[in-house]
Amino acid sequence: MQAVNIHEAKTHFSRLVDEAAAGTEIIIAKAGKPVAKLVPLTPPHDRPKRRLGALAGVAAIPPDFDAPLPEDIIGIFEGR
Repeated sequence: MQAVNIHEAKTHFSRLVDEAAAGTEIIIAKAGKPVAKLVPLTPPHDRPKRRLGALAGVAAIPPDFDAPLPEDIIGIFEGR
């Protein structure tokens, strides 16, 4: 992991982006304090595939989930 100050990061941004794309994590600091991290972007094909229906049978949505709330509940949200 490499650390650079914000002025150096602005001056050498293209080089730092190339290094991050190659796998290096770069910490950007302002006044000696880390404020940001430049990391390589994970390509979509490296991410695990999402499986449709993975929670089937685990969670149930009641048929009236979108019904209007009772007035007393609305009052709690509105501070009444």
